[in-house]
Amino acid sequence: MERGVFSSRLAFVLAASGSAVGLGNIWGFPTNATENGGAAFLLMYLILAFLLAYPALMAELIIGRHTRSNMVNALTEISSNKTIKYFGRGVGIAGMVTAGLILSFYAIVAGWMIAHMLEPITKSFSTELSGWLVSNDLSRNIVLCGCFSLFTALIISKGVENGIEKWSTRLMPALFVLMALLIIYVLFQKGAIEGLKHYLVPDFNQLSDSNLIVNAMGQAFFSMSLGVGTMLIYGSYIRSDENLPEVGILVTLADTGVAFLAGLLILPALFVAQEYGVSIYNDVGNLIAGPNLIFQVLPALFESMGTSGLLIAFIFFLLMSIAAITSSISMLEVPVSYVVEEFKVKRQNATYIISSIIFSISVIICLNFESLFSFVITLTTERAQPLLG
Repeated sequence: MERGVFSSRLAFVLAASGSAVGLGNIWGFPTNATENGGAAFLLMYLILAFLLAYPALMAELIIGRHTRSNMVNALTEISSNKTIKYFGRGVGIAGMVTAGLILSFYAIVAGWMIAHMLEPITKSFSTELSGWLVSNDLSRNIVLCGCFSLFTALIISKGVENGIEKWSTRLMPALFVLMALLIIYVLFQKGAIEGLKHYLVPDFNQLSDSNLIVNAMGQAFFSMSLGVGTMLIYGSYIRSDENLPEVGILVTLADTGVAFLAGLLILPALFVAQEYGVSIYNDVGNLIAGPNLIFQVLPALFESMGTSGLLIAFIFFLLMSIAAITSSISMLEVPVSYVVEEFKVKRQNATYIISSIIFSISVIICLNFESLFSFVITLTTERAQPLLG
């Protein structure tokens, strides 16, 4: 069965950067920074990204290009004896399952992004629809998660050049432009400088905190899509004449660069929100982080900005939606490539079978949100990925 290949270095770098640059950068990094000493976390993240995540990235790219195979078969092939082959196969299967589990909660969050992107548009003609989009309604979560999952499946079903490459080369430039525009706009607002100070002035006392190190390591591996086979699969689609260390550096720089830029956007926006009368501290005096930051504080800021806030809200959540889709296509490719190559199933059929299974898991998480959502995130991003990487 003929395998796909990226047509150029630029195509690969944009696709791999798209995989790496996801919600883990734009959402996860600034909120992690707020909880772990600002620039102290930034420093630790950068150190771990280049000392640990970059070598892991290179290992995945090298294995992928050498074996020209899916994650499970690749790790089996490079193993030297029968026992190690079984171990390699087990690691490959674990990585593939982890990718699927990550995508199962990722699609839910992406659905929220789409909802908040559409909400400013619907305000002008349907307050009922607008209210439903920003509610925590079960039907909203499932419907929009399903829409996102279907869009991801449609891209993957087209293959490497007509699917992954085509959409990555369209969406990634748009992401960079939107982020630059938002940063420029936010930095000229009153209160933004205070946010920059909070972000860029380090609390070095926290560098010895074990939680900071664990969180920074998890952030580096998760945001760079490591440990679950996405980069290994993309590496298997690289042309044989490409310089892997160079493209690896480009992907790492893009990933850490967007994470840094996300901090320049999110944290100043927090303090701009404070200038508009929005509460940005929780009950114990810490900056609001996590979902409450993205889905409560920032929407409250956009709401208080009047008509211009509607446009800014649309652009911001469009940016978040783009970041989500570029990462999700790489995660779905991991199990799809395995099914296609191992069981000789047509790509389109494999895509929709795997997507249906992952969407079913998403629905189960939605139905048991309080007990499963945080558990799956912790299990996959803070435990499984660093171990598998």
